[in-house]
Amino acid sequence: MLANIAALLTLNTAAQAQENGVYRFSPVNLYGIELTAGYWNPIIDYVSSKSGVKLQLKIGRTSADTTAYVLANEVEFVFSNHLFSPERDHLGWKVFGRRATAPIRSQIVVLAESPVTKLEQLANEAVAFPGPEGTVTYKFSYANLLNQKIPVQVVFAGNMDGAFAQLASGKVKAVGTQSQLSAGWSKREGKSVMVLWEANPRNDLALMASKNVATKDLAAVSKAFLEMGRDPVGQKVLATVSDLVKLPPTTVFVPSTGADYTAYRNFYQTAPASLR
Repeated sequence: MLANIAALLTLNTAAQAQENGVYRFSPVNLYGIELTAGYWNPIIDYVSSKSGVKLQLKIGRTSADTTAYVLANEVEFVFSNHLFSPERDHLGWKVFGRRATAPIRSQIVVLAESPVTKLEQLANEAVAFPGPEGTVTYKFSYANLLNQKIPVQVVFAGNMDGAFAQLASGKVKAVGTQSQLSAGWSKREGKSVMVLWEANPRNDLALMASKNVATKDLAAVSKAFLEMGRDPVGQKVLATVSDLVKLPPTTVFVPSTGADYTAYRNFYQTAPASLR
């Protein structure tokens, strides 16, 4: 009975999206809401225009909101790495692209001038993370602390810029983050950080579509994203928005599949129970 109701709700959501001619796109709020919107709005405008498929940007206040939208069937496209856990793999979301950046590494960092130079010194101290859904920024980094039996006071700041603001103000001793975001924050704010721990590299977040997206619409949206870096207009848009978040101006979107995210799925096989 419940399965039939869930299936009906999914079909209704798909029908409404196609009937209205608008699909909702939710990128994880990696920075803060203004910077995230500043990065994605020009990209979504370009993709909508090129593909002929209307996309509407839906950004949450926190980094966890995109996942909440997915679970509530409120979005049809995402830019996320939160959907590779065993219980979410069955939701039917498909990877069709990713951002071609240098691989990202989960990190635990402190300000460069901090007296803390070893992870062990964080025992019983406050450490900020963007939120409980942060796969690389929270789950990977906090799993390392748990595995090393280093107890810390977990502080969820809502997004990465919020976590770094707490670090800069001295409210926390360290931050769980990832290499791309820590480097970008350092460049934007003119502050240096020291890496206390760093994980193995993994691919940047994935462009994903729900099973509610019509095949022809997914093909058109995918083509617009993946050819953006070869179009002079698209290149200009990417260069402009990349500068906002301090990514290389040549950062583009490339084809990808779920196979590129095996390392994410493998994490859940050995992760502490509280993080699965």
